[in-house]
Amino acid sequence: MTGYFTDDQHDVLRKEVRDFAEREVRPRIPEMEATKTVHHRLSRMIARQGWLGVTIGREYGGMGMGHLAKTIIIEELSRVSGSMGAMVQASQLGVAKIIHFGNAVQKKTWLPVIASGRCLPTIAVTEAASGGHVLGMQTSAVRDGGDYILNGHKVFVGNSHVGDLHGVVVRTGPGSKGLSAFLVEADRPGFTLAPQQSTMGLHGFSFGELLFNDCRVPATNMLGTEGDGLAVAYSSSILYGRSNLTAVSLGIHQAILEETVRHASTRVLYGKPISELDNIKQKIGQIQSRLMTARLTAYHAVHLLDQGMPCDAELMNAKLVNVESALDSAREAMEIHAAAGLSTDRPIERYLRDAFHIFAPAGTSDIQRIRLAEEALGRSRGQWSERIVGGEPIGVA
Repeated sequence: MTGYFTDDQHDVLRKEVRDFAEREVRPRIPEMEATKTVHHRLSRMIARQGWLGVTIGREYGGMGMGHLAKTIIIEELSRVSGSMGAMVQASQLGVAKIIHFGNAVQKKTWLPVIASGRCLPTIAVTEAASGGHVLGMQTSAVRDGGDYILNGHKVFVGNSHVGDLHGVVVRTGPGSKGLSAFLVEADRPGFTLAPQQSTMGLHGFSFGELLFNDCRVPATNMLGTEGDGLAVAYSSSILYGRSNLTAVSLGIHQAILEETVRHASTRVLYGKPISELDNIKQKIGQIQSRLMTARLTAYHAVHLLDQGMPCDAELMNAKLVNVESALDSAREAMEIHAAAGLSTDRPIERYLRDAFHIFAPAGTSDIQRIRLAEEALGRSRGQWSERIVGGEPIGVA
């Protein structure tokens, strides 16, 4: 698979992840589908492979391979299990906030244990009442001597029920400058988890609710300085969230194609496999075309990110193209499978359910289109990729 964006090192990594996913993840899918709850053991097993440290520098024990390698890891896990791909992508959001906003002590404390798989990080921004309106959040942190006291809740937090270290954005004052971010350990008094709720897809992954009731956090746990919370939230979503979710969609899309080809090659109708029928060939060809285009947009965007080039628009487009094309291909695959695709014995219905879960996080397709329109009209408000990977100081060095 060595190509324009990838090299031999990426190919070795891809094979390593694919072999692991087939050997360790695929056999556990029936259990995850049956229980519809977070799979703690498998999440920890994946973390111990060191893949959560793919964007962490070697000086902290990470792989130091960047965003394209991260994309390949998430893609290959998602090809087998969207839930485990989602687990890694959510952890990468937790990594991002420490890499870009952590001070020297925080980086030295947390990055090595994340890279080794001993800590699963998260980021918690969304609230039930405000949704994607970040400035509408109400969870608060009030200074009390050398601590801050947190009260409120967060919802749709990836890795909620398996995470060890939560990066929480809260309100410390009014307006856009009144948001701040803190590292909150999962065993800290005053922090609890709401019961995990059953969801349509991504079984084995948790994206639940965090509760804070007079949760006391040292001021030294603050990421950056007071008022940096909006930057933590936006940069994590724009630079990491969009590219990570793109990779999950890409892996699911690859699985959709493979399963559809397998089914069409073995389902016999009129005395021959349905893959010989022109209308089926048309649909498979369309899925293949979508997948090839989706992969190009995904790899191109993260290649620019790795090169330190402005790429906000490319990241938006990558998520838009990958999510929409995966959903379109899932629907077409279901049409090819016909009634057989409705059976839970076939993985195609799982791919469809899982693909829908990637639509909303880090901005729906409508949001991506609006942002792309603003870019085309010359009304964008600067680029986070240029600020962060281009060297502009963010947070505390």
